[in-house]
Amino acid sequence: MSETVKLILDGKEIVLPVITGSENEKAIDISTLRATTGYITIDPGFKNTGSTQSSITYLDGENGILRYRGYSIEELAENATFLEVAYLLLYGELPNIKELAYFDESITQHTLVHENMKRFFDAFPQGAHPMGMLSSMIASLSTFYPESQNSNRSVTDIEKTIHRLIAKLPTLAAKAYKHNKGLPTMYPRNDLSYCGNFLQMMFGLPTQDYKVNDVVERALNKLLILHADHEQNCSTATVRVVGSSQANLYSSISAGIAALWGPLHGGANQAVIEMLEQIRHDGGGLQKWIDKAKDKNDSFRLMGFGHRVYKNFDPRATILKVAADDVLEALGVSDPILDIAKELEQVALNDEYFVERGLYPNVDFYSGIIYRALGIPTDMFTVMFALGRLPGWIGQWKEMTEQSEPIGRPRQVYQGANARPFVSLTDRS
Repeated sequence: MSETVKLILDGKEIVLPVITGSENEKAIDISTLRATTGYITIDPGFKNTGSTQSSITYLDGENGILRYRGYSIEELAENATFLEVAYLLLYGELPNIKELAYFDESITQHTLVHENMKRFFDAFPQGAHPMGMLSSMIASLSTFYPESQNSNRSVTDIEKTIHRLIAKLPTLAAKAYKHNKGLPTMYPRNDLSYCGNFLQMMFGLPTQDYKVNDVVERALNKLLILHADHEQNCSTATVRVVGSSQANLYSSISAGIAALWGPLHGGANQAVIEMLEQIRHDGGGLQKWIDKAKDKNDSFRLMGFGHRVYKNFDPRATILKVAADDVLEALGVSDPILDIAKELEQVALNDEYFVERGLYPNVDFYSGIIYRALGIPTDMFTVMFALGRLPGWIGQWKEMTEQSEPIGRPRQVYQGANARPFVSLTDRS
């Protein structure tokens, strides 16, 4: 017999079904509540509301578990390439040799962007934030491929749009960086890997022969995999809601990028570096800031420590700690900001106050360290996040459309003025 719950409303008993997920997660199905009773539920921020049933990502914050399509994040980060993980998120299974070769070739064929897009970049002021440029440029892709706006397109056409987007986002991201810095742009190179190609577009110059550092390429591959999806977060929910209106994929992803831009979401690793710079410029030593973090009456908070979802540890941080150590050792970076970060890491891992409260270094802390060591400026950190999250966004959009989910339309409880007559301008006091 199926499990149910009983709700008493106005003296009447309402029976609601319980949905059980494949990992034994429980949800009360209230989809018919308003139609049958006239009531809705209130859940600010949707913290306790399941908007969909998804088969893409499983997240258990209490036990520090993250899996894509059943595969642990630890195994994927250690053994897979980013394009393998992208394929997994999009199609449900890891690709075989033939499938991966096709996918890789298809992505490679679409890395160039239309030359007219250069005019768009030229219209932005130098120093424009890369996220603002990236969101705009992704939305503009729909004007170059107007067929993407047809909601009745074939599966083959949709796949081509998906491949185009995965191929072109690194090109546009690198162009946004180059424009921000006033540097000449680099064209994609088809002989390099997905991550290697992005690195040469970011750091290469027409006057030099850029060589991809293997350690840096592996670290970037891990970073992108670890950010590839994270269940129904703010930006992913945005992509699904915008896509539910049958908006084209480019517009849906552009909206996701805008949502990611916020400091409470994708901007967290940027906030880590800004905090470290604040500590350095203060000159008061690290202990002063540790004491401030422990003082409940002080507004200062350590950025990059603890997580609203992971209660004991962030499995992504465990992987990136090793990657950060490898990058710092291989590059021999000398940076006082990173020195402060390593000191702070040791305090957080060993100080009883932080250990008891689960204030461990999270993925934002270590990703910020790595990006800093690679020479990526802080205003590009969120762009890097978007680069990794793209296949997750697309996979979620694809799942939502294939399941023919209804248009997103939250309800509200109105708390405004009651009905009142219009008062003419001359009679208003």
